[in-house]
Amino acid sequence: MSLTLDKLKALKRQAGGDIPAREPAPLPASTPARPAQASIEHLRQLLRIRAPAPPMVRVDSDRSLPGVEIAPGLHLREAIVADDALPESFCGAFDRKDALDPSRMLFFDTETTGLAGGTGTRAFMIGAADWHGGALRIRQLTMRTMAAESAMLDAFREWVAPDTVLVSYNGKCYDAPLLATRYRLARKTNPLFGLQHVDLLYPTRRRYRGVYENCRLATIERQVLRIVREDDLPGSEAPSAWLSFLRGGSAQNLRRVLSHNHQDVVSLSRLLRHLSIAGAQG
Repeated sequence: MSLTLDKLKALKRQAGGDIPAREPAPLPASTPARPAQASIEHLRQLLRIRAPAPPMVRVDSDRSLPGVEIAPGLHLREAIVADDALPESFCGAFDRKDALDPSRMLFFDTETTGLAGGTGTRAFMIGAADWHGGALRIRQLTMRTMAAESAMLDAFREWVAPDTVLVSYNGKCYDAPLLATRYRLARKTNPLFGLQHVDLLYPTRRRYRGVYENCRLATIERQVLRIVREDDLPGSEAPSAWLSFLRGGSAQNLRRVLSHNHQDVVSLSRLLRHLSIAGAQG
């Protein structure tokens, strides 16, 4: 065994000494990583597969609103409701006021994008009612696009005169300040500023607080005016109905908002009659 080892050592010496270990071949420089999207497109080209079509935004065909378009994106609906004969004046004792002239009254209500108020909240619908030709005239403005707000504010201004008496339900704290903000942001004169305002919420509370579970308009309609709404969309769902319509959805719920708003201003006229009679009777 030792001889054989000696022979091997001799052969190594004859061959030029110890053979150094071979260094591993350097690896080729790594190519930059290809983006995942590029790799997918490359694979599609190799496999001859078409890229999927981008998703299509579905626009619902049921997008009609009653009424007419009076400006780009602004819809006007007008209706006439038969009403009882009007007195020369209403007794304003229920609101600690003198006689109220029916010809000067404008009942109004807004539907908005939220109930919190602030500069981010806007009215997408304004409903108003007045007595015209012996009947109650209801006019409603609806924005079909965000860009229609300026036209809506201009149109509503035309319905307000310097001697108009505003009538609302919680409008002093909510609707009127909200519209004032929108006019200010649009750099327009606020037509409601300085007008006499009869807010029916306060005399209703004075008369019916503790009599019914609350003094919400829907409760007063049902308990006092004997008005029962059918298929009514709650006011809290109005913002989502409008936003869904803006995104291309159906107008079905927005039409229900129109019906809700229509009934609101009609109920205001009924409630004023009721409070006026009750106030006159003491």
